[in-house]
Amino acid sequence: MHTPSVDSPARPREHRAATRCAGLLAVCSVLLLSLVVVRWHPLITVDGDISGTAHRWAVDEPGTTHVFRILTDWVWDPWTMRALCAVVVVWLVWRHAAWRTALWLAATCALGTLLQQSLKAVVDRPRPVWTDPVDSAHYAAYPSGHALTATVVCGLLLWLLHRHGAGRAVWRTALAVSALSVVGVGLTRVWLGVHWPSDVIGGWLLGALLVALAVAAHHILLRSNGLPD
Repeated sequence: MHTPSVDSPARPREHRAATRCAGLLAVCSVLLLSLVVVRWHPLITVDGDISGTAHRWAVDEPGTTHVFRILTDWVWDPWTMRALCAVVVVWLVWRHAAWRTALWLAATCALGTLLQQSLKAVVDRPRPVWTDPVDSAHYAAYPSGHALTATVVCGLLLWLLHRHGAGRAVWRTALAVSALSVVGVGLTRVWLGVHWPSDVIGGWLLGALLVALAVAAHHILLRSNGLPD
C-alpha cells in the first residue's frame, strides 16, 4: 500500500476545515483577550475563586504539588516542548528530506514563542500573589506560555501523524499523550498558583488558532510551489 510522503499536499477539505476552525478560534481568542484587558468583573471573580480554591488544595497536598512542579518544570516545560519540536524537525530533514515541512514546523513553533511573549508584554497582566506560595514564575501572566506551547507542539505533531498515515496504535497513543500534556500542563499552572484560569484558556485558544492557521498555510505553501491539491 502506498504511503504518502511527508511533504505530500493536504486535501482541499482539510484546508477548508482548518480555515473555518481558525476563524472560530480567532473570534474566541479576541473575545477572551478583550475581557482580560478590560478586567471584566465576572471573569476576574471566577478566576479569583478558582485560583483561591486550587491554591488551598496545593498547600494542603504537598506531595501532589511536588509532582506537579516536576511535571510543569521538566516534562511539560516550554523548552522541553521546543526540544521535541527540534528533534522532529531534524528527523524530517534527515530521514525524509522534507525541508518544506521541517521549516514550516520550526517557523510555527518560533511564531508561537513570539506571540506569547508579545502578548505578555502588551497585556502585562499580574500573576496571582499568595502569602504562602508553592511556586514562582516570571514575566506577565496572560497568556500561559506553557499552555500555548504545549498546544502548538502537540497539535502540529498530531496533525503530521494523522495526515501521513500513522498506525492506529501509534495514533491513539499520541492522541492520549497529547491530550494529557495539553490539559495537564494547564491544570498544573493553576494548581501551582502561577496563572489565572483564563490565562490557561487563552493559551489553549491561541495555540489551537496557531495550529489551524499553520495547517492552512501549509496547504497554501504547497500550492504556491506548484504541487497538486
